[in-house]
Amino acid sequence: MDNRERLLDLLVEKSFRYDPSRPFRLRSGRTSDVYIDAKAVTLTAQGMPLVGEAVWEKIAQTKARAIGGLTLGADPIAYATAMYSTMTGKGQLDVFIVRKRTKNHGTGKGIEGPIAPGMPVVIVDDVVTTGGATVMAIEKALEAGLGILKVVPLVDRQEGGREAVEALGLEYDPVFTKEELLERFKSRVK
Repeated sequence: MDNRERLLDLLVEKSFRYDPSRPFRLRSGRTSDVYIDAKAVTLTAQGMPLVGEAVWEKIAQTKARAIGGLTLGADPIAYATAMYSTMTGKGQLDVFIVRKRTKNHGTGKGIEGPIAPGMPVVIVDDVVTTGGATVMAIEKALEAGLGILKVVPLVDRQEGGREAVEALGLEYDPVFTKEELLERFKSRVK
């Protein structure tokens, strides 16, 4: 079993909940019979190297110099990918964090990290539903003058996020889809 398959199993085991009898309320306000708490994997010692490798595989051919997204979901993914690329000698990525609200003190930054206008970057997110949080990160990165090469969510719920990102003219390349997690979940229940 390769590491991508191990990560899929780990997400299904620790992050995936399916209950058609009791819908879950999502951040978007929608309800669903599926809930995915990716942080239950992205914040674990077992999950971090798998996440880092899986995301790196999606961006290895880009010229990205930094990786990040909206705090909090994107943070462990960006850290894991940067560490993976550096520790394996495959590349070197810096990390940036997009704040939900711009600081109202000091320099008033909306993005933390070693970034500069024109820098080529990748935007990541943990779980994308409608794309609202991801689009917020994209907009703030564009306001800072960053050059977004690609958007890579760990899991795409397939509920409009892809369309929202692609409407901005950006490449969208999820590691997994809700459909893949649901199929793996159902194959384990049989």
